[in-house]
Amino acid sequence: MFDPTGPAAEAHLQPPTLVDGQGGVAPHVLQILTTEHWSLLSSRSLGYTEAMSRVSMFIAALSGAVVALALVAQATDFGRGFEAFALVLLPVVFFLGVVTIVRLGQVNHEDATWVQGMNRIRHAYLEVAPELAPYFVTGASDDEAGIMLTALGHPNRPKPFQGLVAAPGVVAVLDSVVAGATAGIALLAAGAGTAAVLTVGAFVFCCSLAGFARLAIHTIEAGRRSLVIRFPSST
Repeated sequence: MFDPTGPAAEAHLQPPTLVDGQGGVAPHVLQILTTEHWSLLSSRSLGYTEAMSRVSMFIAALSGAVVALALVAQATDFGRGFEAFALVLLPVVFFLGVVTIVRLGQVNHEDATWVQGMNRIRHAYLEVAPELAPYFVTGASDDEAGIMLTALGHPNRPKPFQGLVAAPGVVAVLDSVVAGATAGIALLAAGAGTAAVLTVGAFVFCCSLAGFARLAIHTIEAGRRSLVIRFPSST
């Protein structure tokens, strides 16, 4: 999963043990670790809240745009006024979808950082009391396998189709539909036929979705390369 000879190998730093030679640990150590654990949990909660707020804002804007377009279409009988209104409104919705996806990627990266921090603290707990290991179902290593174990319940990478199930994937599909519809309406306003409108709209939809997929892959790979690993699964 990680190249043992790569840059991440240099980050396999082993801090001093928390347990002294007599098997004891200072009381303030556990207090500090517990406080930090709760701080990371709060950070994760804030991230979830922002992510859901962003998605809700995009869905609300898209729903409002559809209703507005329906009303304008009735008023103009799908005439030039409808086309002009759609070409002004839909790009704004598309922009909102793009920034929503970008921010969701940032939130996911931040969430992985908080999970990694909690895994390190859990590793410290097990260092103090290793006999508790059978009772932990989340990860105690700060590499990718440990992060996945804590976030997903298993150490494996998610399947490719998971990207369409997650919130960024849903927003990407909806935003790509907006992009295709915008291109189709633009061609319709230029006097193109129905076949050309549908073909170009489908092409733009596919290109937009491929672009979002490329962005997701780049974001995920950049996050993997930025991991600083101190407690890999092999130790």
